[in-house]
Amino acid sequence: MKPQRAVSFCWRLAGAVAAAALGFGQPAAAAAEPTLSLKPCRLKGVEHEAQCGVLKRPLDPTRPDGPQIDIHVAVMPAIARNKKPDPVLFFAGGPGQSAIGLAGPVGRVLTRFLNRRDVILVDQRGTGRSAPLNCEPEAPTKPLADTISPARQASMLVACRDALQKLPYGDLRQFTTTIAMADADAVRRALGADKVNVMGGSYGTRAVLEYMRQFPGSVRRAVIDGVAPPDMALPGSFSPDAQRAFDALLASCEGPAGDPGCRQHYPGLRAQWAAVLAAMPREVVVTHPVTGRDERFTLTRDMLVGLVRLPLYAPSLASALPFAISEAAAGRYAAIVGLATSMGGNSRGLDLAMGMHFSVVCAEDMPRLGKTGDKPGPDFGDAALALYRDACAVWPKGNVPAAFYTMPPAPAGTLVLSGGDDPVTPPRHGERVTQALGAKARHVVVPHAGHGVMALGCMRDVMYRFVDTDDEAKALAAVQADANCATPLPRPLAFVPPSPPPASAPPAPAPAASAPAPHVRRGPDDAPSSKADR
Repeated sequence: MKPQRAVSFCWRLAGAVAAAALGFGQPAAAAAEPTLSLKPCRLKGVEHEAQCGVLKRPLDPTRPDGPQIDIHVAVMPAIARNKKPDPVLFFAGGPGQSAIGLAGPVGRVLTRFLNRRDVILVDQRGTGRSAPLNCEPEAPTKPLADTISPARQASMLVACRDALQKLPYGDLRQFTTTIAMADADAVRRALGADKVNVMGGSYGTRAVLEYMRQFPGSVRRAVIDGVAPPDMALPGSFSPDAQRAFDALLASCEGPAGDPGCRQHYPGLRAQWAAVLAAMPREVVVTHPVTGRDERFTLTRDMLVGLVRLPLYAPSLASALPFAISEAAAGRYAAIVGLATSMGGNSRGLDLAMGMHFSVVCAEDMPRLGKTGDKPGPDFGDAALALYRDACAVWPKGNVPAAFYTMPPAPAGTLVLSGGDDPVTPPRHGERVTQALGAKARHVVVPHAGHGVMALGCMRDVMYRFVDTDDEAKALAAVQADANCATPLPRPLAFVPPSPPPASAPPAPAPAASAPAPHVRRGPDDAPSSKADR
């Protein structure tokens, strides 16, 4: 799951007219410049003090005098006094993640940027504290069968939708990417930045692409990591993209070019997986990771492939799938369930505002189903698609302008990043976007990276040099050779559980204790009088 990335124009009357023409719903009338007062604040996972504030925005941009919502903003300030004038504007993924909730990991990835550039985090409307569209959180002790059951998830979404529509800002049609990017540019103007360097991962790449489409004159440089373009149909692409990543994992355990340890310990992996699938549905017993109690429930094929898909996001977790599959073939499913539930690492910053998630996907992706050529994978089928189809059939949908699905030539240098083993935003999406963006875009594929590339060691420096280089042409010319540092990154070796210590004979019993022989005092010429004296 991941995509995103000159002229300057005035944002008073002419800007409002131009914005309406671009299709984000701003009325063609003069509007006061946005104001944003920042105060010192602390962000989780960030050592230095930040600056936080709230920008008032109309819930419905066609009714500027109607209900208002608070857009929460945090600025991680540059360390240097003589800082650069072009800050970084970071967009979170999901859709549904809070950018401010990700301040800790974002700050670590962008450490070099923070020397001389501010980093702006905006909780997109519907996320974080910006008119949040959160469903009722699940208790960590919730039965596993309920947690992974598609039917249970569907009923929860219906209840969530009904509850969200009762909120003061519960018009779920007003949370599209197009409207949210108008909020983001209002933040830029309120902070007095002429241009910004826009960055995003996963869904955040779609946000970057839409920001560049609407506000090309405000972009200095762009980085999009794990591209989710506006013209993809997200639920429809889940299955073929996950299938390709999973097939590559199985292939890595086969043939002379594969992982020898995986071949040795899991020689029949593909056949084992086929047998596990064929055995569905079946009753399983799994220990709950929180309560520690054994739970018995019926595991279906749809549940199983959903569990397997999640670890594919992170190669380090995917490396344990061969072991988990071999365990499942022996009737033990704890490993597969454990891998799936480990995604997120209990980090609140990775939580999704599911109401915002479905408000975006139902309005933007579902209308394109059947138009992208995506076919379900033979193993993964259309389980995920069925959940979205049912939910979106009754979910209020915002207006999405036709121009949203276009990708004009990039107005500024754009670095497109893809992980070769990404199960949700693989290189095929990044390649198509790079071609559409044209001469100012460069695509870097890290062959064995998963969902997200920018956090990898040397790629942080590649990204920094691309943005920091003043000359755009030089930045574009250098990036491919610069990124070769990540090409040798190997696929993690398959996990092999530690072997138990070899069985050995019990130790011989200790000899019976005896009183020490008396020490006989002797002169220097005397020989020892007993063995005890030697």
